[in-house]
Amino acid sequence: MDKIQNTKYKKQKIKDKIKKRRVDMRKEFKILSINVSKEKGEQKTPVKTAELKIDHGIVGDAHAGNWHRQISMLDDEDISTMRNKGVELSFGDFAENITTSGISLPDLPVGTRLNIGETIVEVTQIGKECHHGCAIYEAIGDCVMPRRGIFVKVIKEGEISNESSCYYVI
Repeated sequence: MDKIQNTKYKKQKIKDKIKKRRVDMRKEFKILSINVSKEKGEQKTPVKTAELKIDHGIVGDAHAGNWHRQISMLDDEDISTMRNKGVELSFGDFAENITTSGISLPDLPVGTRLNIGETIVEVTQIGKECHHGCAIYEAIGDCVMPRRGIFVKVIKEGEISNESSCYYVI
């Protein structure tokens, strides 16, 4: 093997290692529910699919708009901690647009990109200020959304469903 071929071979091996490492760093999660409401202040209800638009969020959701909190997300494991306190809860009760499983949302750094089906969203905020007027806080004196919920904006638009392949790369 001459020197040029040897160099090309070594470069290709390095590229293959990097590509494999990227695949190994891919973390998958699931969507359990997509939730929307027509008006602010209403409980969100599950829908089968949703259309995500750049500079907007979920088409048809009252909280959508051209700002950094286009879509809210909350993991079901965090909702379960509230269920364990004796509160009966359904998807969307925390006004989350997307309920997930298998991902610790508040541990993601701002700027992390999540691939959801054909779409990409970017984490813009972790948690939020609690307004202490929500029904869950009133009932048990606690609410996980301010500590554990996240907000994202749409980077690449498209349609999502509970069947969408979801992952992020660390």
